[in-house]
Amino acid sequence: MLKQIAKPIQADFPGLAGLLEDMWQTMYHASGVGLAAPQIGKGIRLFLVDTLQITEKEYPIDGIKQVFINAQVIEESGKPWSYEEGCLSIPYIRGEVMRQPIVRIKYQDEAFNWHETEFKGINARVIQHEYDHTEGKLFIDLLKPIKKQLIGNKLKKITLGEVTPDYKMKFNI
Repeated sequence: MLKQIAKPIQADFPGLAGLLEDMWQTMYHASGVGLAAPQIGKGIRLFLVDTLQITEKEYPIDGIKQVFINAQVIEESGKPWSYEEGCLSIPYIRGEVMRQPIVRIKYQDEAFNWHETEFKGINARVIQHEYDHTEGKLFIDLLKPIKKQLIGNKLKKITLGEVTPDYKMKFNI
């Protein structure tokens, strides 16, 4: 599921409100700042982001807490910057990822109203990370080759379900 491109959804998607509530709870329980539907086994173009919890402490920008449905990145710009990322789907692995600091994205909110917004800094980074999940990409795909080689055995253990994070994970082995 994590390597597949997710499909758009319509306003009549069954159980959307409950799914969103479950995703928020799942993300917070795992101490995450974002979660995409493919990470919970749903192949749909849906992700949510809450950077309010980190921007207050670490970053001098306004955080966001919002839902992104059927998102489409329009443009990424600015000088790429490195930041250590992790992912709830790949526990215990972190790595430096280069991303552009500005993203312009078109998306629908939970009422299916369209928005086109530019995000910067850590907000842009988290959006790009979660958006990548809807495109079948993982942050480890963006790591330098040497880092990929170094984490190879850890990735194999995760794939085999040989990890015990502080949150529930589902393995398809």
